[in-house]
Amino acid sequence: MTVEVHVVTPEREVWSGDATMVIARGIDGEVGIQQGHAPLLIRMAIGPLRVHQEGGEVRMVIDEGFMHVSSEGQETRVDVMADQATLESEIDAAAERERLDRAEVAVREGDEDAKRELRRAEVRLSLAE
Repeated sequence: MTVEVHVVTPEREVWSGDATMVIARGIDGEVGIQQGHAPLLIRMAIGPLRVHQEGGEVRMVIDEGFMHVSSEGQETRVDVMADQATLESEIDAAAERERLDRAEVAVREGDEDAKRELRRAEVRLSLAE
């Protein structure tokens, strides 16, 4: 039994397909979704999204947004509407290291907005390396 998954941003459809399980980071912690899950709406945090399939795993970084889970009978669907989403294969580790360095400096200088950028870079690097 599989779950139909769609990950979109305002700019594009990032990924869609069938999965055996979806693991996401909500603002209140991690959640795992499998076929037959109860309907759910959660606010996403900056973090990884892991889509388990029969042949492996698709990983990406979600930069906030919402995840909606719907179930009708035996059909379960997961829609992730993200502000930004980046597939693991799209991450440039060198660019993320530079982004991390700049964000760390900005945070030390008291820039509160840089904390979000720091978190994004940390999560992207964790997937890229």
